[in-house]
Amino acid sequence: MSSASDERDLTARSNIRNAALRMFAERGHDAVTVREIATAAGVSPALVLHHFGSKDGLQAAVDAHAAESFDAVFAEFSGEDLAQMLASGDSTTSVAESFARAFPHGSPLPAYLRRLLLTNDPVGAAIFGRWYAFTRRMLEAMVELGAVAPSGDPAVQAAFLLVNDLAVILLRNQIASAIGDDPLTPAGLDRWTRTATAVYTRGLFAAPPKESL
Repeated sequence: MSSASDERDLTARSNIRNAALRMFAERGHDAVTVREIATAAGVSPALVLHHFGSKDGLQAAVDAHAAESFDAVFAEFSGEDLAQMLASGDSTTSVAESFARAFPHGSPLPAYLRRLLLTNDPVGAAIFGRWYAFTRRMLEAMVELGAVAPSGDPAVQAAFLLVNDLAVILLRNQIASAIGDDPLTPAGLDRWTRTATAVYTRGLFAAPPKESL
């Protein structure tokens, strides 16, 4: 049985990690000091070091927490389950709700992921690699179900679809300004998903482009 002291330690550790996550997302790891994190968490710098050893140790804890949170979005579905949902047309609400739960309004996680990916951080590269592998498996399952036509270059096809999904996170603020809805809220993501699905299933151009002579 955990003691009250153990529970307080866990709460303090979580508060410190969450304060660091928000500050790292806003300003980057190098621009934030242990003292600033301690002040934001309402603890002493000594307690930060007690729990994490160093700022690098704290960053590792933040990275692990963020990666787990991001991967949980995809873990809700197996590749085949999601493929069947997409093929049946029943996935729009489920996937939208999954992302809305993972990235609630005010969460620093999308901004943190943006920083991880755009700075070529090893943690961001690993996340991208796992999501890319998932996308490949999903597309393979959809091809087997007959919901997606086989591609001449499945590697590029999977990367293209993943990059389009990541754009919602990486360009969240710009998209919100353009369409009038935060694309990571249920309403905004529903709009985005429905339109993206229509483009994928029915195409964008009214007629095939003419081949140049």
